Amino acid sequence: MAEASFRQMIASILRQTRPQSFRHTKPSRYPQRQISTTASSAPRPSDSDGPQWQAHTVRPSSQSGAEQSRLDKLRNETEPRPFSSFLTDNYSRQHNYLRISVTERCNLRCLYCMPEEGVPLSPSARLLTTPEIVYLAELFVNQGVDKIRLTGGEPTIRKDIVDLMHQIGKLRNNGLKELCLTTNGISLHRKLDSMVESGLTGVNLSLDTLDPYQFTIMTRRNGHDAVMKSINRILEMNKLGAKIKLKINCVVMRGLNEREIVPFVELGREQDIEVRFIEYMPFDGNKWSEKKMISFGEMLALIREKYPDVQKVQGHKNDTSKTYQVPGFVGRMGFITSMTHNFCGTCNRLRITGDGNLKVCLFGNAEVSLRDILRESNDGNPIDVEAMEAIKQFELGRRGTIAGSTGNLAVSDTEAKLLDVIGMAVKRKKEKHAGMGELENMKNRPMILIGG
Repeated sequence: MAEASFRQMIASILRQTRPQSFRHTKPSRYPQRQISTTASSAPRPSDSDGPQWQAHTVRPSSQSGAEQSRLDKLRNETEPRPFSSFLTDNYSRQHNYLRISVTERCNLRCLYCMPEEGVPLSPSARLLTTPEIVYLAELFVNQGVDKIRLTGGEPTIRKDIVDLMHQIGKLRNNGLKELCLTTNGISLHRKLDSMVESGLTGVNLSLDTLDPYQFTIMTRRNGHDAVMKSINRILEMNKLGAKIKLKINCVVMRGLNEREIVPFVELGREQDIEVRFIEYMPFDGNKWSEKKMISFGEMLALIREKYPDVQKVQGHKNDTSKTYQVPGFVGRMGFITSMTHNFCGTCNRLRITGDGNLKVCLFGNAEVSLRDILRESNDGNPIDVEAMEAIKQFELGRRGTIAGSTGNLAVSDTEAKLLDVIGMAVKRKKEKHAGMGELENMKNRPMILIGG
């Protein structure tokens, strides 16, 4: 199909009336809106570039001749390059998945995440700036990370989240394949169009109940209608070709929402949704008790009472969940079994906290600061856009080749120091995290300050 005709077809689709809403949704108090092709806080492709969010493409940024030459060399290689030794641990686990917390703030107070009064937040000067986040993201992608997930706190309340996502989306030119978001969905629907245009490929949306009243109890806030509006919006965009991978995360707690396990499963009867049931886990401030935890086996037994023919589905080796499906259902269900059946042997995830610390294990309390190393070249001060540009210009002529990294890419002194620290932290990663009895007594950050 000719490009002009394709653009006309997309424009026609975007003018269509919204498809049917997601089941279980009550009439929303928010007005329906059409997909916007003009209003966004992120830079927009021009009309001549063809389809926008459907295409999931980001135009290459302007690059120096040296940078472009390096990219051309990488694209033209026919032999697969060895995975970075800096991101490979002593158990041969290759960490190609990076989760970055972009804020410590959240607009909910979920029972399993933090205490009702909230948690002490880091001073803004200690949090990573947007240029620092993009710098670290590029460093990891150049070493082989091909999936980045932005987390929080609640990432959608960060003022420049769309612009940040747009900048990270440009790393598709460096090898990034997936750009995902973990969110509570409260304000997602207002920014979703712009995020998809910036490169968003997947959403993990936290929702622990389908009952608005129970939602208020479990989150200590209102907002159920807004969350359902975000789910509707994703499903509607997917019907128009957006291809957003949607997963709904449900933390199951005894006495609160176990009776909703089957209704959650039934969301996938006709909708392409994967609901993932998460075993309740201990973190600082969430008053964890083993009595509140419902195991994967018990959850599956509850489902089999109504759907005895539920079947296990073959998943990817790095999946965090055990995946099942009811025959005839479009959607699937998964179980994240951190407490009863750990999946440490195939772990490929690293985490950067909002204040710039690297965590190699969600349940480990060992952390190392990447922020402090990055800011050494700026007298320890936060690096804004202007300072980052000056640092890059200074380091441009101070690049050398570092052995063991992917493709032996040339790196600056700062990059070399960061890679050394990252490599040492990854090498210290344990074969598996502590057991249930140890975890409940181990000091660790509240989930809100880790980034999930």
